[in-house]
Amino acid sequence: MTRWRLLRDDGVGAAEGLAVDEALMAGHARDAAPGQPALRLYTYRDHAALCGRHQHLHAEIDTEACARAGAEFNRRPTGGGAIVMGAGQLGVAVITQAPVEKHPKLLLEEFSNGIVHGLAKLGVHAEFAGKNDLKVDGRKIAGLGLYLDGAGGLLFHSSVLADLDVEFMLDVLATPASKLGQAGVDAVHQRITTVSRETGQAWDGERLREVVALGFAEALGVDLDDSDLTDSERDRAVALVEAKYSTDDWRFQRTPRSDATASAVLRTPLGRLRLYLSMQGDVIKSALFTGDLNAIPEELAEFESGLKWTRATVADVSALARRTLGDGTAVGIGTDEVVRVVLAAADDAVHRAVAAPEREGSCYFPEPNPETPTSESEGADR
Repeated sequence: MTRWRLLRDDGVGAAEGLAVDEALMAGHARDAAPGQPALRLYTYRDHAALCGRHQHLHAEIDTEACARAGAEFNRRPTGGGAIVMGAGQLGVAVITQAPVEKHPKLLLEEFSNGIVHGLAKLGVHAEFAGKNDLKVDGRKIAGLGLYLDGAGGLLFHSSVLADLDVEFMLDVLATPASKLGQAGVDAVHQRITTVSRETGQAWDGERLREVVALGFAEALGVDLDDSDLTDSERDRAVALVEAKYSTDDWRFQRTPRSDATASAVLRTPLGRLRLYLSMQGDVIKSALFTGDLNAIPEELAEFESGLKWTRATVADVSALARRTLGDGTAVGIGTDEVVRVVLAAADDAVHRAVAAPEREGSCYFPEPNPETPTSESEGADR
């Protein structure tokens, strides 16, 4: 049976936590003998706000709110969206040599199985969903990310929600919760769950660690050997903190293209819905429906989730709508109208990006451009 290292850590700082993960990758270069794979299970010091590798930090994280709360912020080497990490979340890192024959999505699913098996021991049945999430009954319980460096090392990241302070998350992740009030909190609770919520018991990252470790051993068929950083790994991590993760060049680096954002209104017999859309080029980065409904219909929630990383074309959005919304009974209107509203918002976002390419805003709740008049039609306000 393959033997893996198991590293534990608690209360780490934002820069230090990320630096250790990268330092461990150095022993897995493609042109060297494969090192022993490592599973690192750790928690951050309350709190750290971490954006994804390709995000604009200022568009995703409210640094002033972080300063008021004493929360650190940084940028992960892995992709995905902005997250809050602390004692209530378990950080999972797998470090090994990247298998050249496997597609990144297959690797995400393979390593996420360790979390799935661990949660199953608690009666929490999670499954891989969308591009990079684990969900329980349609609600996200863990986010996943992957980074392959040029030397052949692989880093798998996950944040498992043992618990979550939703109000705090909305405050520091550049989401104007004050404008949505309780509706914003309710929208998150409809889409996210935690181990504490699913089990009816209080869980935190430290308590969850051993359960997840057992899940990885079982799912991957490996033995886990308690381990600590070597002197060279520790020195490398210290150097990475100083040269990379503590620098503004890393934390505030900008991607070639900013996110483009817009919103649209969808009137249904069930109530008035607003769609918030974020785009990267012609690809939908994220979508969120909020409105007068007490709960978003399951079919609409699946459609919303499927929009993530879908190209904003008639063919792609229509195919997704047919697959998830069927004849539109769940929302009370035809799928063609839903598709039209999504594409109208996407087109609006692209045009706004051209007019103001440096405009920034929240991923889920974009601020309207004050210089752009808004008006409501039967489908969209632009």
